[in-house]
Amino acid sequence: MSAVGWFSYLKSRSTTQDSDGYFLAGRGLSAPFIAGSLLLTNLSAEQLIGLNGSAYGFNMSSMAWEVTAAVATIAMAFFFLPRYLRGGFTTLPQFLGDRYDDDVRRMSVVLFLLGYGLVTIPSVLYSGSVAVLKLFDVPQMLNVDYSTSLVLTVFVIGATGALYAILGGLKAVAVSDTINGIGLLIVGITVPLLGLALLGGDVISGIGIITTNHPEKLNAIGSASDPTPFGTVFTGMVFANLFYWCSNQY
Repeated sequence: MSAVGWFSYLKSRSTTQDSDGYFLAGRGLSAPFIAGSLLLTNLSAEQLIGLNGSAYGFNMSSMAWEVTAAVATIAMAFFFLPRYLRGGFTTLPQFLGDRYDDDVRRMSVVLFLLGYGLVTIPSVLYSGSVAVLKLFDVPQMLNVDYSTSLVLTVFVIGATGALYAILGGLKAVAVSDTINGIGLLIVGITVPLLGLALLGGDVISGIGIITTNHPEKLNAIGSASDPTPFGTVFTGMVFANLFYWCSNQY
């Protein structure tokens, strides 16, 4: 992670000489970097830990979050993005300030800062740190208790990410997202294959064990007692995904 951060900083040094370069990457990001950044924004610990944990504990009904994202992505590409580009808007508060007034703009800024500072970033850092603790057995490695190792891991992950983002600006974030996104795609495909192979000796046998012993895990239609009831696909989930893909400041 540190190596990716350093490489991203080196790639972005030339674009951080002014505010336009720092915050907007000089308006020169190419399609691969934009796509890579979008990909990793939707492949953080929230998804890799949260959704996978939900599928393991219940069933595959939580996949509805990603399935319905296709609708929100189309809405972004054909409805929201053209309007943002036509008006030259770079943030949602800027758009709201133009559409309404400065009071609405300031209110939206406060809401975004509170949401990310108190909910989104802490939950991502926590879930990501838990994954690192389990993968590398950090308490045993450092000979400290679980709480101490959790705090240390949260600090290291947060400091590393913040360092290259602060020093390199938007381009550093986009470059690192693209590189990390490639790794996450590889890992995201490899982990379930390894898990199935470990379960049954090979992938096909692992799938057979799940379909025979726990067929309920493959149910994608959530009941009222599941974390993602099927009915929410047509109600609140649509608006949540529209916000996430069309107006999120993440």
